[in-house]
Amino acid sequence: MISALNAAASGMEAQQNQIEQIANNLSNVQTTGYKRSRAEFQDLMYETLQEPGANTSALTQSPVGIQRGVGVKVSGTQRNFESGAPLHTQRDMDMMVRGEGFFVVQIPTGEMGFRRDGSFHKSAIGRIETIDGYPIQPEMIIPAGAQRVEISEDGVVNAVMSDTERSQIGQIQLATFVNNGGLKAIGKNLYVATAASGAPNFNQPTQNGTGGIMHHYLEGSNVDVVKEMVGMISAQRAYEMNSKVLQTVDQIMQHTVNVK
Repeated sequence: MISALNAAASGMEAQQNQIEQIANNLSNVQTTGYKRSRAEFQDLMYETLQEPGANTSALTQSPVGIQRGVGVKVSGTQRNFESGAPLHTQRDMDMMVRGEGFFVVQIPTGEMGFRRDGSFHKSAIGRIETIDGYPIQPEMIIPAGAQRVEISEDGVVNAVMSDTERSQIGQIQLATFVNNGGLKAIGKNLYVATAASGAPNFNQPTQNGTGGIMHHYLEGSNVDVVKEMVGMISAQRAYEMNSKVLQTVDQIMQHTVNVK
């Protein structure tokens, strides 16, 4: 009975984690470039009471064994990197990667941060950076007197000085990874590379498998609200079933204690 209690408790804990993942997804349904995540599960070790193929007599063997499971655990959190819907903003500093690739910025630790969120701003010195002040890499400065910025599909950034004068101020570089799922989210719409993701590969947009740039657009969250709500109902019911197992085992143990 103790193993049943532990199995049910582990099931409740696992479903609680699933609900927390869904809640985070739903809270970020309007977050630019957000990628939904889900919990993945594995069954725990088994108590083997009889090995499969064990001798049942001098002449026969059991075709199956006897094993008793002890529950479930969360094995990982998988992030879905499907593209979100394009959102037209008309802002000069907004851009979206149509396909594979991440924008590259420098974070305060000196490391490179990677983001699908293409919302950038102009600082007091004209530098293109995130809302938190992290500069895009390679760094770009918009000259004083520029009327607007134009960004081509292949990532060339031009400052429009007048109707007839344009000045190239930089070339956007995008990073790709062998395993996007190995990236570590650190908040503020940023990821950092890990041993699981592999080192970043840098390319210009539209080259070597990277996507092109859509100027005046942002990538919306890829959270599907209907699917998340269905998943939450399923997780809630699974939690309730495990809770019911705890109650049932408790009742059985109570009856056992009361046997005279």
